[in-house]
Amino acid sequence: MRVLIVGAGLGGLCLAQGLLHAGVEVTVLERRGAAGEQPATYGIHLNTDGMRALHACLPEKAWQRLIDVSALAPDKIRFHDQDLGVLAVRDNEANGGVEPHLRRRAVGRDALRDVLLTGLPADTVRWNKQVSDYTETPEGIRVRCADGSEYGGDLLVGADGSNSRIRALRLPGLERQELGIVNVSGRVTLTEPLLAELPAALTDGSVNNVVPSGPGWMFLSTWDAPASGRYLVWAWAADRDDYPGDPVGLSPAALRDHVAGRTAHWAPALHRLVAATEPGTVAAIPLRTMPALEPWEPGNVTLLGDAVHNMTPMAGIGANTALRDADELRGALLAEGEGEGTGTGTPTEATLTARVGTYEAAMRDYANAALALSTRNARAAATTGRLSRGAFRTVLRVAEAVPAVKRRMFPAPGGRH
Repeated sequence: MRVLIVGAGLGGLCLAQGLLHAGVEVTVLERRGAAGEQPATYGIHLNTDGMRALHACLPEKAWQRLIDVSALAPDKIRFHDQDLGVLAVRDNEANGGVEPHLRRRAVGRDALRDVLLTGLPADTVRWNKQVSDYTETPEGIRVRCADGSEYGGDLLVGADGSNSRIRALRLPGLERQELGIVNVSGRVTLTEPLLAELPAALTDGSVNNVVPSGPGWMFLSTWDAPASGRYLVWAWAADRDDYPGDPVGLSPAALRDHVAGRTAHWAPALHRLVAATEPGTVAAIPLRTMPALEPWEPGNVTLLGDAVHNMTPMAGIGANTALRDADELRGALLAEGEGEGTGTGTPTEATLTARVGTYEAAMRDYANAALALSTRNARAAATTGRLSRGAFRTVLRVAEAVPAVKRRMFPAPGGRH
């Protein structure tokens, strides 16, 4: 079985590792240059799904490197008011049940990419390969690149991100939707003076949400980066109309100053945190999402990650869902759990299509749940209605005070989610 993967992102590389580890021939086509030429990104939190996928797909050396470059992170979500009073805390660690090697970890996205490249044969990833189109032939799939090169395989996997060329060709009617919400994010290096004035809850690696009485919403969390030290990332979510003009056209300094103005009457530590943010780290991100995924007929071209279920960052599960895709597709292609051996031989066309269909059916199920959650969270964060915001804050306070309500609002995570 020959598998072509378009896109050397997290999901594509995780799939490549898992298939190569099982003896499958894999070629990854990446439009950018060498690995070090990727754009700078912030960190991510690997949840149980992400850790399970990585553990299943990575060889021992790469898995150990992941542990070395990441750190355990509290599996807690806190909700604060604008004065940093605690509204509620969802403590998943208190519920237990997670195997030690699957516990939540924080890692820089670039460090995770390095992990996913660990041990790959030098010719696995073909850099500077912009895929233009593909053709289905009796012998399989033929992919053409902008530089004139061509590659053949039995299966083509589009892992080429939110603007996926493979999705445009395979499912041309599936397009992202604008939500009318814009996130402004920034990054702050945590110096000793800043650490001294911030509550420990904001800097322990857990997820923190500031839910003010008025418009807007702020997310905060911290990461440790070996190259640049410890840093905190904040993100301000608001309706597009809350900004002075087009937020995408505003300068980074103007965006930072806008958020600083919106938080001027918040807890002084939060306001100073925003004001201290270097403009070069500030960016406006219009939130978009895929609609709910409807079934389609499987074939020998499939999709994973942002290429098929790009979602808002407001649930913090986009990257983890892409990793889960990689593991789900790996298992389906190898026919795990079906009594068919490892499935590493060349399957018939009908068998390959059936295995792809198995993956796509499972993926749509959990991806649609993730899409709905991230969209719901984004809309709740951007609401401008004081009545609905006040009601939400009241529900959080009640949940924190009444254990039965809290268990209903924050059910214990069970199994894969």
